[in-house]
Amino acid sequence: MKHSRSTGKVWLVGVGPGDPDLVTVKAARALAQAQVWLIDDLVPEAMACHASPGTQIIPVGKRGGRCSVSQASIHAQTLAHALAGRCVARVKGGDPLMFGRGGEEAAFLRGHGLDVEVVNGISSGLAAAQALGIALTHRAHCHGVTFVTAHTRGDGEPDWHALAASGTTLVIYMGMHRIAAIQASLLAAGMRADMPAGVVMHASCPEQRCWTGTLDTLTAAATAGLASPSIIVVGEVVGRQAGGAWLVEGSADQDARADRTSCDVVA
Repeated sequence: MKHSRSTGKVWLVGVGPGDPDLVTVKAARALAQAQVWLIDDLVPEAMACHASPGTQIIPVGKRGGRCSVSQASIHAQTLAHALAGRCVARVKGGDPLMFGRGGEEAAFLRGHGLDVEVVNGISSGLAAAQALGIALTHRAHCHGVTFVTAHTRGDGEPDWHALAASGTTLVIYMGMHRIAAIQASLLAAGMRADMPAGVVMHASCPEQRCWTGTLDTLTAAATAGLASPSIIVVGEVVGRQAGGAWLVEGSADQDARADRTSCDVVA
C-alpha cells in the first residue's frame, strides 16, 4: 500500500570501507539531504562530515558476539521515521547489497509502501585489495574473483571444495573469528599450503593494518593482532606484490576531521 505524499523517503546508503573520501557523489548527496541517519556500528565517526547541521544520528550497530540492535528493531525504527515524514538514510559500511542485509531491508520497507532507493558503495573487499597492493584478477594468474562470507546462519558452511577448485581469488568477509577453521577447510579441500594469502584490518582507515603470507601461515595474522573487521584474501594474485609476510599500520592517508559538522548523536 502506498502512503501519502507526506511520507518520507529512505535511502539505503553504502558509504564504503571507512575513508569518508571514498563515499560516492550520490551517497554524499543522500547523506546531506537526510534528516535522520540510522547508522551501522562499523561506520566510523568521521563519516559525520557528510551530514547536514541538525541531522539526527542514531546508532543501530550489529556486531557478531556483541550486544546489538535487532534487525526487527532496525526495520521498525526506519519505518517509523519515514512514516513521520522524515528523509532517512540507513547508513551501511561498504555496499548495502554485499553481505549488508540491504535486500532484506529494502523488501521490508517497500512492502510497507515506502519510497526506497539503494545507493551503492565501495565494498571493503575492494579496499583490501588496494591496501595489499594487488589486483583481484590478473589475466596471467586468475580469471575471476569470489566474494564469500564466513558468517553463515546456523551450522551452514561455504562449499570449500568448490571454492578451492574454482581457481578464483577468494575474498572472505567476517572471517577472523574462524580463521583457523577457514585455513583447515581450504587445506582439506586440496588448496596448496603455499597459496599466497593476505589479511587487511580496517581497510582504508587510519588504523589500517595488513599482513601477507601463505595459506599454511594464515593464522599468524591473528597472532600478529589483526582482528575484526578484517578481510581475508587468498589466491595467486596476493603473491604478485613484492616481499614476504609484512605488517603495515596506519597506512591510510586521512586527517582527523576534528571540525566535523555538528550533529545530534543519539546514544
